[in-house]
Amino acid sequence: MICCLVCDPTMVSMILTWIFCYYVLITFQMTKADFIRNNRGIDDGKDLPEEYLGSLYEQIVKNEIKMNADSSAPQSKQANSFNRLLGLDGILNLVNWKQNEEKAVGANGLLIRHIQEQFKSNSGKSESAYHVVTDVAILRFMVEVCWGPMLAAFSVTLDQSDDKLATTQCLQGFRHAVHITAMMGMQTQRDAFVTSVAKFTYLHCAADMKQKNVDAVKAIISIAIEDGDYLHEAWEHILTCLSRVEHLQLLGEGAHSDATFFTSSNFETEEKTPKTLGFSSFKKGTLQNPAMVAVVRGSSYDSTSVGVSASALVTPEQIQNFISNLNLLDQIGNFELNHVFAHSQRLNGEAIVAFVKALCKVSLSELQSPTDPRVFGLTKIVEIAHYNMNRIRLVWSRIWNVLSDFFVSVGLSDNLSVAIFAMDSLRQLAMKFLEREELANYNFQNEFLRPFVIVMQKSNSAEIRELIVRCISQMVLSRVSNVKSGWKSVFMVFTAAAADEQKNIVLLAFETMEKIVREFFPYITETETTTFTDCVRCLLTFTNSRFNSDVSLNAIAFLRFCAVRLADGGLVCNKTGSVDGTVVVVANCVSDVQGLTDKDDHASFWNPLLSGLSKLTSDPRSAIRKSSLEVLFNILKDHGHLFSRTFWNSIFYCVIFPVYNSASGKRDVSLQESSCSDSSASIHPEGSTWDSETSSVAAECLIDLFVTFFDIVRSQLPGVVSVLTGFIRSPVQGPASTGVAGLMRLTSDLGSRFSEEEWKEIFLCLKDAAISAVPGFMKVLRTMDNIGVPNISRTYADMEWSSDHELTNDEFGDDNLQTATYVVSRMKNHIAMQLLILQVATDLYKMHHQSLSAASIEVLIALYSSVALHARQLNSESILLKKLQKACSILELSGPPMVHFENESFLNHLTFLQNVLVDDYFTHAEIDIETELVAVCENVLGIYLKCAESVTHPGTVPVPHRKLPLSSAKKEEIAARTSLVVSALQGLEGLKKDSFRRYIPRFFHLLVDLVRSEHSSGEVQFALSNIFRSSVGPFIME
Repeated sequence: MICCLVCDPTMVSMILTWIFCYYVLITFQMTKADFIRNNRGIDDGKDLPEEYLGSLYEQIVKNEIKMNADSSAPQSKQANSFNRLLGLDGILNLVNWKQNEEKAVGANGLLIRHIQEQFKSNSGKSESAYHVVTDVAILRFMVEVCWGPMLAAFSVTLDQSDDKLATTQCLQGFRHAVHITAMMGMQTQRDAFVTSVAKFTYLHCAADMKQKNVDAVKAIISIAIEDGDYLHEAWEHILTCLSRVEHLQLLGEGAHSDATFFTSSNFETEEKTPKTLGFSSFKKGTLQNPAMVAVVRGSSYDSTSVGVSASALVTPEQIQNFISNLNLLDQIGNFELNHVFAHSQRLNGEAIVAFVKALCKVSLSELQSPTDPRVFGLTKIVEIAHYNMNRIRLVWSRIWNVLSDFFVSVGLSDNLSVAIFAMDSLRQLAMKFLEREELANYNFQNEFLRPFVIVMQKSNSAEIRELIVRCISQMVLSRVSNVKSGWKSVFMVFTAAAADEQKNIVLLAFETMEKIVREFFPYITETETTTFTDCVRCLLTFTNSRFNSDVSLNAIAFLRFCAVRLADGGLVCNKTGSVDGTVVVVANCVSDVQGLTDKDDHASFWNPLLSGLSKLTSDPRSAIRKSSLEVLFNILKDHGHLFSRTFWNSIFYCVIFPVYNSASGKRDVSLQESSCSDSSASIHPEGSTWDSETSSVAAECLIDLFVTFFDIVRSQLPGVVSVLTGFIRSPVQGPASTGVAGLMRLTSDLGSRFSEEEWKEIFLCLKDAAISAVPGFMKVLRTMDNIGVPNISRTYADMEWSSDHELTNDEFGDDNLQTATYVVSRMKNHIAMQLLILQVATDLYKMHHQSLSAASIEVLIALYSSVALHARQLNSESILLKKLQKACSILELSGPPMVHFENESFLNHLTFLQNVLVDDYFTHAEIDIETELVAVCENVLGIYLKCAESVTHPGTVPVPHRKLPLSSAKKEEIAARTSLVVSALQGLEGLKKDSFRRYIPRFFHLLVDLVRSEHSSGEVQFALSNIFRSSVGPFIME
């Protein structure tokens, strides 16, 4: 039989029917139709054939169930007391169990039969002993056998009988059955009994309620009080019943339903009520309300929402029964209902978690009802949270994990009124928590405020976000002294508000943030110093506000205030000397800062503040850029004495150098970016470059800072010079002048303190700046190669002649003209930048040549040489220059000063070499200056002769030919190069006698060609005359 119960659903029905049918037939005279109706849906929701059920009924009626004549032995007093302890007396009185005559089969049956035979064999022996069973688990097997028949007997009797004694005994049996199954951890059986009692309350169909159903509600409440520790998932059925009781009581009192507060207009039915009802109202309420109509009509037990339309009709009998039945519920007062929730504080740890989960589930079903949302469960959640506030942290954390998810779910509800009510309920609960002191090293405040953060970040409703900001502001300002770990969530809410798209939300949050920083800053880090970082990040978010620049500027000012408090020891870690066991050493002078490293907690507080200000320097708003720049460097200058050398290096790599990236274009500065945090990356779009004023301020701030802390940060000199040369490379005149002024000031203030190696680093940076700009410029220049111009590939003489007669050409298209315009502009800027670098190098040499080493001179020579050769290469691009000349003629633009660039670069190179020879600080063994000078002079003379078309090669005989007249352009170029040739001749003349004798074979033929050439003025002839008279003549005479 036991096996059949487990395996065959049809056999289950037969056995259950055999158990109770005899009692039912004798007492109630059940008919065949009642039997068939009672067994509907037992075949996996389907009905068995009526013929089959009819035959079962006839078989059971004819074959009466009988038990063995022998009954079990009387139980001892100890067994009786044990039964009373477990609550088995009531069940045993209801079910007079006797062993079936049929022998058991199967493995379990053989075991039972073996035990029976042993007892029978020992029953007649005087030495046999009575064995007392002390293991309660043995009852589990007994319950597994009889729970089904008991459930059937209780259910059928309670459903069919209105006898007070019978129904009372059935409900008492249900209570005992729930107690035993719950104690034994028999989840399925427990839930089956609880569900049955819940269904018999008829709260889902109040019009059909009777006194026995009210008694079932009382039984539900008793079960909740007595066996709450073991109900677990069954709590959902009990709490659902309590919710329905409260709903019916509100309807009976005529109070407005909760739905009236969640909709813009109350639910209304048609204006006129059908006269057949005969009832227009009940107490203070109205039956026209669809919620009332739904309750009167009733629904299934498992229904969580009412789907009845407002036009559905109810019969007068249903209304009359409903009215009379509501009076029955007066037997259950608010005390009984509230007692269940107040008793929750006595539940054990597992039970209270299960209770809260069930209550949240019931509350969600109430709030999600499309026609009748209710807040009974939500209000009870607040109550039970208050009742259980004193539980140990481990249990309370589990409770709040459930409640937190619930409040987030409801706070993100599409029903705005429901979401607002939930957030207000959470606010009430949070206020109660904040009234209590939080213990040290606990972060529960942060946990219970987290739902506000999640809803604030995810909600699409501006009303909800504004409500959250107001709630947090009210809680913080009224309980500021009690806020400990909750600061983290507070700042996260305000951070989300700072990035909000609604202006009123941003301003409201900043107003509270301003009060916190101004008046309550000591409370922020009283318990947890890491909240300082959260505060800084929140302020940085406000600085990006696009609604009001005053908010951004004030937030920047507050960041400086935070830096002052941090430097003055405003954090607990500075007062106590350690945080989490890490010792923090704060230096008081520049000479003793080695205790603080970039791994210390102190550095972790400075990093987000400084990095945030560094990002703001690229803000598209000029006022914000300038303000953040000034505040950043003021903080570093005022408090830099607290930083160690290592931390200073980190600041330069991750804070200072990234400031200048977007302005100077120096993207490839070697700053060990792998050690930097993500905060060094710019969040602003490209193109937010600085104006001249901002560039000037930035350069001055950098120089001031570097000069002030030079002894600590001198290792960053190459990076600082690279920043300044980046300004010099700028295509805009303002930043370029700023870079020159900054570099000159840097060397003026620190030149005497620079070592020879540091001077070399400065000149290397200048050289790299000049050389690194060439590849990009040449790439732009090559775009002109794709532009074709007729008759462009002619001889140089023809091109020169055509330059005077063919300066207009319609073959240039609009796109080509635009390209040419851009190339001309870039070429002009490039030339100006290259010459500016040479001028800076020349000035630095003149001011500090006594401090320079031979290595520095070599770098300068390489710099001058590279620029001069670059200028010569550009000027040799004859076809390119012709294209640009034509384009400039059409566009009426001045052409790029190519001849000037070449002249100035060679002149600077020549002048520098002459100065080095005159200063004579370096021996010829270290640097062969004379050889370099002669080579430059050769190049200069060669360029001039090529322009004058009088070039011959050594060892060749000049061939007489008729010279063509020089064009006007050639004459102008010769005139422009005259001063350069004169300087070259003077340089050769200035060589020492032995040196002149050694090098004259290299340039004598050039001097001869100069004599034969046409000159625009007499300066060249005069210089030639001097060199022949003073140097060449004596050499020949020897």
